[in-house]
Amino acid sequence: MPPHVDVVIVFCAIRKKAASFSKEQVRQNAVKAEKQYSKLINTLTRAGLKAVGRRGESQGQLLVMVTCPQNVLAKLIHCERHSDFLYGLPMSKLPSTSDFESAPLSPADRIRLILGFISSTPEDGGLGIIPGRKEWDLVESVMALHDHDFNDHWIRLWTRHRIASVELEKIRDQFGDSVALYFFFLTAYTQALIFPAALGTIYYLWGKPYSASYSTLLLLWSIAFVEWWRLQERILSIRWCIRGSWRVEKRRADYLPSFPWWKQEMRMMAGLPVILLFATILAVMLTGIFVLEAFVTQLYKGPGHTYVAFAPTILFSLLVPRLLAMYQKLATNFTDWENHKHQSSHSSSLSLKVFTLSAMNAYLGIALSAFVYVPFGESVMNFVQSYLFTGGHRALALLEKYNVSFNATSNFGARGAGGKKISAAGLNLWESDRKSARRMLNSSRLQDQMFAFSVTNQAVDTFTAIGLPYILRAVESFRNGKGFRNGNGKGHGKKKRVAFDDEPVGHDAHGREEREFLERVRSEVVLPEYDVFTDYSEMVTQFGYVALWSTIWPLAPAMALFNNYIEARSDAFKIAVHTRRPTPVRTDTIGPWLESLSFLTWLSALTNSALVYLFRPPDQQENELGTMVAANATDESQHLNHHPLPSLAATRELLMSALLIALFASHGYLVMRAAVRHVLKHAIWTGSKEMKEAEHVEREMKEKYLSSLGQCTPDENVMLEATDEKDEWATFWTIDEGKDDIGKMLKDL
Repeated sequence: MPPHVDVVIVFCAIRKKAASFSKEQVRQNAVKAEKQYSKLINTLTRAGLKAVGRRGESQGQLLVMVTCPQNVLAKLIHCERHSDFLYGLPMSKLPSTSDFESAPLSPADRIRLILGFISSTPEDGGLGIIPGRKEWDLVESVMALHDHDFNDHWIRLWTRHRIASVELEKIRDQFGDSVALYFFFLTAYTQALIFPAALGTIYYLWGKPYSASYSTLLLLWSIAFVEWWRLQERILSIRWCIRGSWRVEKRRADYLPSFPWWKQEMRMMAGLPVILLFATILAVMLTGIFVLEAFVTQLYKGPGHTYVAFAPTILFSLLVPRLLAMYQKLATNFTDWENHKHQSSHSSSLSLKVFTLSAMNAYLGIALSAFVYVPFGESVMNFVQSYLFTGGHRALALLEKYNVSFNATSNFGARGAGGKKISAAGLNLWESDRKSARRMLNSSRLQDQMFAFSVTNQAVDTFTAIGLPYILRAVESFRNGKGFRNGNGKGHGKKKRVAFDDEPVGHDAHGREEREFLERVRSEVVLPEYDVFTDYSEMVTQFGYVALWSTIWPLAPAMALFNNYIEARSDAFKIAVHTRRPTPVRTDTIGPWLESLSFLTWLSALTNSALVYLFRPPDQQENELGTMVAANATDESQHLNHHPLPSLAATRELLMSALLIALFASHGYLVMRAAVRHVLKHAIWTGSKEMKEAEHVEREMKEKYLSSLGQCTPDENVMLEATDEKDEWATFWTIDEGKDDIGKMLKDL
């Protein structure tokens, strides 16, 4: 058995930019590193922990192995359970002096307690070893090690008939409440997708396109799932004894207690203009790329037109990720500036900021196609065509004015052979015929986009999460001359290894086992930290595609169901192989993602009603499937199947009608949500074991406390013997006339 290590502290004695330092700076950094390392070891050992340092993967990296003795752990358990009792959290047992023996900890709770003790502030009873703080600037991170036996068992248990692979309780015991809550949400959401997947398949094969009944049922399903999860979240929090866990959450190290509440609110409001600014920039950028891809590249017929079609994709890849990365960094700084007391509120605020632009990036393209390209594509095409043609003539006229001409050697066109001058009329780079331009409109653009989002993008995301880390790690490993190593730290192939000075070099089994253990630790340290935000964001974005846009392509829920069947396994594989062990977090909710789901459900009421109104075919075409743009591209009388070619007045009337219908749908959503919430509350929550436990938990804790003090509770009978007391009315209490009166009444009868 390898040594038991609870926590690994990554200490960087040499900075990455040390190569550019002078000798004096290097010496000063070495002295500073020595002092801070000694302080780190002393702080840990004085607190009763065992700590020892080992060399890391790179030069100057030290790995401090920490383990917690049983007596220190028992004290941490006792303190936490007393805190839970004082703040009213549900508890299965009253705090006692034998907490550790009476209720052994799960691995996740053990790691959470030790990590919290090391990383929390001294005001909260911790050691204050917080990575990034001024006094601990050489501490890179504090992490826990994987349980590879559990990970291997988790992966081997995957079968075609199971989604979660192992029971959720075991996931919670290993990785904590936050990860278990995510997998429970993923499992519940995947199972809930069975209904819209079956419904969408039926409507796709035999139903009507843009069916009002399908959209209504889809909206009802969305509302029911969100409200069901709201109740299920409450039930889980009581079952896991974590209801209201935010009340006992440790404070953030950067929190300023004396900071006025109104200043925090003002700082949060100050971030709104920044969000709006980046949202506007992103919207303009995406709209420009959309116009370039949907219209400009279609009209261009000059040299290299085949390669020009890739220009929108190249621009998107170059501009949008950079903008989102810049925004995320700025959003992180703003969230730090807001002075949140707890990490949960800090993470919620940051998640909402980041997901706002992420959702806009995901949905704006298909929204432009649905509400601009399809209804008004011909008008926009004519406008772009006129603008490009007029602008091209003006540019060429300006060039001719300055005696700049194109000839055959310029390769701008087929004309001008022999060096003949080409005029503005001769250089024809854009399609000028409107009938030809109209035929370039893609009648199945919406369906193509939904297929790309539902199938192609999800396949790419799965490869990025599972396959790409293997490739990147293999490349990095070969660059360093170490051969390929996977996330478990198990090498493939034979390679010569040189032992470090602090490692045992004997040939005994203990020495070999320790070397293998240290090698595994070093391989885990180089892995990135796991962030549940990415997984939640992916699932909530997918829920948005299903709820908002699957009316366009009813097979989208079926594709989402198939993807999630793989997603549960890929996420588990990612945690077990490609990331560090998740830090256990105590939480009773999925946080801001529940509100995001609610907002997307409300938005789906608007989009589905607008889609059905705009694109549902007339009665004589209800049995036809396909795009709602007229299939006959030569038909100049219609943009939509049942709306005439819009003039300015007709366009205004069409948009106003769609807006009124969306407004009506919004109010209908509120009514439907209230009804579904009422029904589910009585069907699931009212009368449940968790509801009864929630109602009586505070009373039960107080009763147990009174009992532990030897005091009686209100439900207990008081059976005490009377004492002899002097009372001048003692004779009054000895004469009872009740029996005599009743006896006389009986004699009279």
